[in-house]
Amino acid sequence: MTESSRDARADALLSTAEVARSHRLKIFLGAAPGVGKTFAMLSAARELKRQGTDVVVGLVETHGRDETAALLEGLELLPRRTVNWRGRDFTEFDLDAALARKPAVLLVDELAHTNLPGGRHTRRWQDIAELLDAGIEVYTALNVQHLESLNDQVRRITGVTVRETVPDAFLDRVRDIVLVDLPPRELIARLKQGKVYMPETAAAALNAFFSPTNLAALRELALETIAGHVDSDLREHMLARGGAMPVRRHVLAAIDGHGQSDYLVRVARRIAERRGAPWSVVFVDTGAALDPVRRERLDAAMRLARRLGGESIILRGHVVADELLAHADREGVGQIILGRTRERPLARMLGISLTQRLLRRGAHMELTIIATPAERAQARLRLRLRLPGGRGSRGEYGFATLAILAAFGLSFAAERYLSVANLSLIFLTAVLVVAVRTRMAVAVYTAMMCFIGYNFFFTVPRYTLEIANADDVLAVTLFLVAALVCSRLATRLASQVESLRAAQVRARALLGLGQRLTASTDADGAREVGAKALARALGAEVAILARDAGQVLHPVATAPRSLALSPQDLAAADWCEQHAEPAGRFTDTLNGAGCWMLPLGVDDQRLGVAALRFDGANGEPDSDRRSLALAMVQDIGRALERARLADELESARVQGETERLRSALLSSVSHDLRSPLASMIGAAGTLLSYEEKLPADERRELLESILGEGQRLDRYIQNLLDMTRLGHGTLKLARDWTDAAEIVAAAVGRLRKLFPDLRVDVLMPADTVLLFVHPALIEQALFNILENAARFSPPGAPVRVSSQSLGERWLLEVRDQGPGIPEEERARIFDMFYSVSRGDRAPQGTGLGLAICRGMVGAHGGSVEALPGNGRGTTIRISLPLPSPPETPP
Repeated sequence: MTESSRDARADALLSTAEVARSHRLKIFLGAAPGVGKTFAMLSAARELKRQGTDVVVGLVETHGRDETAALLEGLELLPRRTVNWRGRDFTEFDLDAALARKPAVLLVDELAHTNLPGGRHTRRWQDIAELLDAGIEVYTALNVQHLESLNDQVRRITGVTVRETVPDAFLDRVRDIVLVDLPPRELIARLKQGKVYMPETAAAALNAFFSPTNLAALRELALETIAGHVDSDLREHMLARGGAMPVRRHVLAAIDGHGQSDYLVRVARRIAERRGAPWSVVFVDTGAALDPVRRERLDAAMRLARRLGGESIILRGHVVADELLAHADREGVGQIILGRTRERPLARMLGISLTQRLLRRGAHMELTIIATPAERAQARLRLRLRLPGGRGSRGEYGFATLAILAAFGLSFAAERYLSVANLSLIFLTAVLVVAVRTRMAVAVYTAMMCFIGYNFFFTVPRYTLEIANADDVLAVTLFLVAALVCSRLATRLASQVESLRAAQVRARALLGLGQRLTASTDADGAREVGAKALARALGAEVAILARDAGQVLHPVATAPRSLALSPQDLAAADWCEQHAEPAGRFTDTLNGAGCWMLPLGVDDQRLGVAALRFDGANGEPDSDRRSLALAMVQDIGRALERARLADELESARVQGETERLRSALLSSVSHDLRSPLASMIGAAGTLLSYEEKLPADERRELLESILGEGQRLDRYIQNLLDMTRLGHGTLKLARDWTDAAEIVAAAVGRLRKLFPDLRVDVLMPADTVLLFVHPALIEQALFNILENAARFSPPGAPVRVSSQSLGERWLLEVRDQGPGIPEEERARIFDMFYSVSRGDRAPQGTGLGLAICRGMVGAHGGSVEALPGNGRGTTIRISLPLPSPPETPP
């Protein structure tokens, strides 16, 4: 470690120790009234009280808020002093009583307050400075609009000039600053509820100071203030620990006494505070007399600089640039800040303006040129007057000059063939061409040059600006009027064409995005479509980020290629998603990120973030591209919201269907298990009690009843097992070549055992039909259909079974003579546990038979459907594929 570095570290350690002793101020900073500064301050005080610290409330304004007043309970309150002012009694903070009590921590609200006449100090911050000098730690609250260096910005944002301000130099005594933040929407809601002002005052505040735009801007100012103090603390701590920090170079603001001087002083203060560097304001007196207004502005700017903690200096010399550079070299200035200079155009053309001299001779310094808000507004107005995509000023005037020369050349060539009046049409054409291609000022320049040349070269007497012929006077005058009017109309038309072209590009991009989003079926598809559309329309690299199961943001869709995101990008994306506000590049929030982060979502729904990375060479996107990006992101957010709602509806439908199935299953189990069990228990009990007394035929009948009910229970349990295997996809197919007639015969045989009196008509083709199926499963499916038909067939009515081969399919139809199934319920009879009294479910049915049948047949690549029975009954058709039969070995 070198001697200089040891000295720097020793100075930093001494400075840190001095800060620990003298910096006893803690400020609760807010963006606006009502965010909860006093509440947070009292909460912190109560925690200190709980830890045993001597805490006293010197002055707290509750503003009638009950929740704030409740926090005062249990805290010692310092009596206020009474002040009589204009015949009325008021209470104020008692500084002498606080000094006499001398607690460890004292709470004094409203730092920017102006004391009533009669006290030792005119401002409350001066009272607190005395308390700090006495070794008392002070907790206080402050709104950001009361900072002196931000006065201009606050007035520009809100239109209100804040009279009660606190010098920024006073904040140098701060040990801790706590940001008390509240989103604008919540603050406005509190205001409407009467928690900030009385209802009559709240209405006026909402229409003025408490607008969402004002609150958002003030919120950014509060965050910037906090960031500046954090940077300053970081520098001190790193120096104390021996960390390497850049040399603190002096910041110098040069003012001239014009209207922008105050603004430059405040900008210099903020820049110096962020850099942790000393700063000063300088004026170079060249001996020229200053008018009273300019002198007053200069004095006011110097006073402001001293109030903000800077040094005010007046230099004397004949050349401003020489004096500034000499002073900068003597004082080790690293940055010079100045406003836009007011030299004449000739000085700029000759390269002798103040700015140009400083740029040439001050290459080792950083030169910052600041434009005031008014100047920026004028620049934007001038920019809007230019056509989008137009060339620079020199190029436009060069193009106009070439057009003028071409018009003169054509006119000299056509002079012998055309009259003087007709020659004006050539010049008018040149004016129109220039007006369409450039801006209005260039078109007027062209019109005037053509007017002068037309008069000078072609009207009699020639080579003078006199006009001898009255007709020529009218022709020249009409030419000038027509040229000016046509240039204006052409310029306006070109501007409208550019606007329409931009609108068409925007509409085409939004239309294409909307069509693709409509075609996407889920959130993942919408993100893929959105990323590609954004990349194509904006010429940027795009990534759509969403949270995974662990609530971590990560890219889920990128275009045109994979986009690597840095930790700064991910931090900006996380902030953007949480606060539903843009962040990252081109914003004031985490702008160190390389991507522009835009939130995806509707209202309070957080559905991800769109990250856009533009080519660094192209700079910040213009307003049209920004507007298009925001509109497209909004459409993508709506599509994601629709997908989310669709998923929720599907989940609700599935949940409802699950609940219906659960109820149906419970009902079925309670009926189809208990009924056979009751019959079996009853028959078994009768046999047990009256076995010896019953005749043999009755005992046999009871035993057959027990057997039948047991078989019925076995079929029900088998159906449940089959349905479970189908639902889990564990049903294994043991395929084999089988004669279709054998499957039908086996199923009909099982049915006749269950319904001995039932008549079954079977019509099978004479030719053998081979099926490559699992025989037992197809037989079970056919049996379920036959059993269903048998239960609904009236006594004596037959059940007809027929089959045929149709192309590559084998069709089997089972027709009964029952009451039939309504058309609107035919598709639902294959759902689990679905039963209808008029359809193919008997009251004792489980509602599983046909569902199992469809599952078993579907596993073989077949289908089952219900057909009308030609006026009576129902026809169930099974369709199975017919593969090529196996080759017979020779």
